[in-house]
Amino acid sequence: MAKRDCYEVLGVKRDAEPDEIKKAYRSLALKYHPDKNPGDKTAEEKFKELGEAYEILSDPQQRALYDAHGHAAFDRRAGGYGGGAFHDPFEIFREVFGGGGIFEDLFGGGRSDSTQPERGNDLRYDLEIAFEESAHGCEKEITVTKPEVCEVCQGSGAEAGSRIRTCPSCGGRGQIINSRGIFSIAQTCPHCQGAGRVLEKPCKTCRGDGRRERSSKIKLRIPAGVDTGSRLRSAGNGEAGFRGGPPGDLYVVLHVQAHALFQRDGDDLLCEVPVSFVQAALGAEIEVPALDGGTSIRIPPGTQPGTMFRLKSKGIKNVQGYGRGDLHVRINVEVPTHLSPAQKAKLQEFAELCNGKESPLSQGFFEKAKKLFQ
Repeated sequence: MAKRDCYEVLGVKRDAEPDEIKKAYRSLALKYHPDKNPGDKTAEEKFKELGEAYEILSDPQQRALYDAHGHAAFDRRAGGYGGGAFHDPFEIFREVFGGGGIFEDLFGGGRSDSTQPERGNDLRYDLEIAFEESAHGCEKEITVTKPEVCEVCQGSGAEAGSRIRTCPSCGGRGQIINSRGIFSIAQTCPHCQGAGRVLEKPCKTCRGDGRRERSSKIKLRIPAGVDTGSRLRSAGNGEAGFRGGPPGDLYVVLHVQAHALFQRDGDDLLCEVPVSFVQAALGAEIEVPALDGGTSIRIPPGTQPGTMFRLKSKGIKNVQGYGRGDLHVRINVEVPTHLSPAQKAKLQEFAELCNGKESPLSQGFFEKAKKLFQ
């Protein structure tokens, strides 16, 4: 079977620089490495083909021979110029990537040293608070159930007075290395379950884990200005670590309840205030709710529905300390729905006094509407 062109195998041009060739090999060799494609014969053949192509093109002398004579330059049966057989493709791979623990690091087989202290996991706690609490800030106490250091064995996992021995099966490494031909496969030690040590007498309270579930009360200070989605970090209040490792952190995610009167937009607040038709027509001083208590505003005569009034610095405190938002008041003019005969008579009298004269808004609207019917 004829061999493919080396440049085609690596996907590079014939004038490619050495760095381009190496980069192309690294990318493809990772993709087709047998450890990433167990049992895939096609990937294995491509991996071998990549190794041969790279060995030829990465060596200036061999590349020159290949450019002049092709694969025939290395074919002994055809009296090739290149002589010897090619190296093991896995050896080429190790040379390019630097050897060592490359297989574990690249293909997910690696793991942190299970015999060393290990930091505990972080935890999440969702907390619902009232709107006023988010605006003014508050203190809360929450109860979290989580793994904490066993108070009997102090995290060692062993009964008092008993010994902790190095695992005889893995020599304390926590892993067993099995060699199968050219492959070396690391597996968790079945004797110590990856701990690298064996307890002579496991602690009866935590059963050798060094941790046990307990409920803890944690106090939180919630700053003013937080909103739904704000996240507070409580350092060291996550899960306890393993083998003397530090604890993780607790992250509290806040959910703010909706308010009956206010809607929030960033640090600003919006409030709709109802006024009567008479107040809107004649003008009035009205009470407006605010976070720090009620305040009053003066609405001018002829105020229209939807008119907005802005009260500076009456909104939410900025959580970073950059001032305070504003309160925006939207006027909602109420139309009476249940009129007494006397009220109806007065409104009819008012309509007659208007003598058919529309308001400026109505006049403008109907002038535009006439054009549609012409």
